[in-house]
Amino acid sequence: MVLMRTDPFRELDRLSQQLLGTAARPTLMPMDAWREGDSFHVEFDLPGVDADSIDLDVERNVLTVRADRPFREGPSELLAAERPRGVFSRQLILGDNLDLDRIQASYSDGVLRLVIPVAEKAKPRKISIDVSGGGERTIKGETEQHSIDA
Repeated sequence: MVLMRTDPFRELDRLSQQLLGTAARPTLMPMDAWREGDSFHVEFDLPGVDADSIDLDVERNVLTVRADRPFREGPSELLAAERPRGVFSRQLILGDNLDLDRIQASYSDGVLRLVIPVAEKAKPRKISIDVSGGGERTIKGETEQHSIDA
């Protein structure tokens, strides 16, 4: 049995920081992801972010996206500050069935677009089976193509 001391106010504070962000750590960047044929597509909304500040890394199966929207500098008087500023970061855990060496990335109109192809080894393949009596039939499988003598 494990006893843990909980502080409901600390938990509420932690939850509000995760959902709303803080000045030091803004909210997550909104994202859409979908599969289209033999590739996965991911789009991150990053309006107002300079393309040079976007950093995209893959380590093992973890894709990390970082972007910086700097704080406004200058003598002007700020009347409203509703857009989050600072460094944004988001991580995606990718499956083993994706080809991480062939990820394509583009950035335009404030949207970072990624195309992540499915690895060849993960695509379905046909397996030929020789049937005694001279006939041959094909069975769809997910392994390499082999001929089996019966």
